[in-house]
Amino acid sequence: MTRKVPLRDLAHARAGDKGNISCVSVWAYDPGDYRLIKEQLTAERVKESFPRLIQGPVRRYALDHLYGLNFVMEDALEGGVNTSLGLDSHGKSWSFLILGLELDVPENRKTVR
Repeated sequence: MTRKVPLRDLAHARAGDKGNISCVSVWAYDPGDYRLIKEQLTAERVKESFPRLIQGPVRRYALDHLYGLNFVMEDALEGGVNTSLGLDSHGKSWSFLILGLELDVPENRKTVR
C-alpha cells in the first residue's frame, strides 16, 4: 500500500537561471528517501507536469553521492530576465512547483515533515 506525499515532505530545492533556461536542484532530506525520489521524479515527469510552462527539453542529472537531482529546463522562463514580462523571469517559482508534485510513498514510511 502507498500514499501520496508532496515532494516537499521529502526534499528541498534551489533554483537558478541563465537566459531562458531554469535549473532546479532537488535534495533529499533523508538519504533513505533518495532512491524513491530518483525513481519517480524523472525529466519526463517534470516536462509532462508543466506542458504550458516548459517549451523545450528537460534534462536530469543525478548527484547520487549527494542525494540530489538537478533539472535543466530549456525555454522555461518566457524568454528570460531581459525579454519576459512574466512575474518570475528568474524562475524562482520552479522550486515551489516541483516540490508540489506528489510521490507514491509506502504507507509505513515516515516523512521528515
